[in-house]
Amino acid sequence: MKNLIRRPQAQSKAQANPTFMWMIAFLSALAMMIAFASQSHARSAPASFADLAEKLLPAVVNISTTQTIETSGQLPEGVPDFFRDFFERRGQQMPKPHERKATSLGSGFFIDADEGLVVTNNHVIQGAEEIKIILQDNTVLDAELLGHDPKTDVALLKVKDKKGLKFKEVHLGNSDKMRVGDWVVAIGNPFGLGGTVTAGIISARGRNIQAGPYDDFIQTDASINKGNSGGPLFNLDGDVIGINTAIYSPSGGSVGIGFSVPSNIAKTVIADLKKYGRTRRGWLGVRIQTVSDEIAENLGLENARGALVTSVAETGPAEKAGIKKGDVVLKFNNKEIEEMRKLPRIVAETEVGQSVPVEVWRKGKVKKLTVKVGELEVAEKNGEVAQPHVEKTSAGVDELGMSLSSLSGEMRARFKLPQDAKGVVILDVKDNGPAAEKGIRPGELIVEVSQKEVTSPQDIVEAVKKAKKDDQKSVLLLIDGEEGLRFVAVKIDK
Repeated sequence: MKNLIRRPQAQSKAQANPTFMWMIAFLSALAMMIAFASQSHARSAPASFADLAEKLLPAVVNISTTQTIETSGQLPEGVPDFFRDFFERRGQQMPKPHERKATSLGSGFFIDADEGLVVTNNHVIQGAEEIKIILQDNTVLDAELLGHDPKTDVALLKVKDKKGLKFKEVHLGNSDKMRVGDWVVAIGNPFGLGGTVTAGIISARGRNIQAGPYDDFIQTDASINKGNSGGPLFNLDGDVIGINTAIYSPSGGSVGIGFSVPSNIAKTVIADLKKYGRTRRGWLGVRIQTVSDEIAENLGLENARGALVTSVAETGPAEKAGIKKGDVVLKFNNKEIEEMRKLPRIVAETEVGQSVPVEVWRKGKVKKLTVKVGELEVAEKNGEVAQPHVEKTSAGVDELGMSLSSLSGEMRARFKLPQDAKGVVILDVKDNGPAAEKGIRPGELIVEVSQKEVTSPQDIVEAVKKAKKDDQKSVLLLIDGEEGLRFVAVKIDK
């Protein structure tokens, strides 16, 4: 009861002190102003992008390329021979092989005004015999290619003759700080129309669109179209946080789904291209796969994380460091490997020749190792890097009358599978085999076997072997096809 009485008394004394009350009121108002300012900065849209656009437009350029294409003069494959007879009856010859000039347009931006360095996409200049940079005032300048990187689709150009011109440059920002929902501005040359400004937000982060081994795209709904490739994606501070590279477009035009290479990935590539004329990526020398929940449980991991090593290159950095097949890489250079595809990016960004700490999960324990990072490009040149392969028929799946493949970018393109597809691809179905009898078709996916998820052909091989050992006459498959998911019991052909 005494405590209940003392508190009001203390308050009444404070209220009697005008100076104290003024300080309380001032601090409260200041706190409210700071909170309001931070909320409005994070949530409200700018009144106009005009000042920002005016500042950035001079640094963005149009890129025009020219290359020679040779036509064969032959009829396209599949065209009936009577077309050839038609020409001959009229006393005419088939069109002769000839060369023609083809031009294409893209975008780019200055990152070094003094040296005249311009960044763009690799696919904008690929195969080009002549590259021209067109400034905002329509001044046309010749450019040369300093270096390019197909893996990240980044290229670096240099103006041949600056003609005494002063260029406007922009800076690469920190893409890791960008969040979903942040405002962004894209500037480029859509459809050859010249400097065009569009705005939107970051729709997603870390997108993998199977464009390359280091996919980590920023997705935006800022309007991006053909010709925007190579152009910059800016934050509201005017820093480049992405290079506009691709769009998802069933119609060929913008549908509000564009993808940009994050600036933090591009920075390392651009620095290498400027210094060496090529990339110098770190190399570990392992092949890896995703750690599924089932694999994690079997290996004693609390949750599915890391990258499971399936093979180790002989005399490669990993083997020299003591990394073994079956290890799960949990940390590389003190960076957590939350998912498998993060490891190649972290390794690639690590300085060649640097010795870094690695943590692996082996036989229920964490083991700490040190690896000296090799150079990927040298390993590729020497044939030391194992190329991706397609897993096909093996003894177990023969008994189902199917050949299978892991779900790769090549398979997605071949069978037009969506990006979020999961499972194992059916490559071929044997005529009159058990799978064919059940209406299973090539291009469909096996998602589960005996109600267990599968991610590789070997998972299915092992499941069939176990079913045979248990004297089962069939296995239950969960198939994902055109009509959706369906369970199919397929007889085991003995």
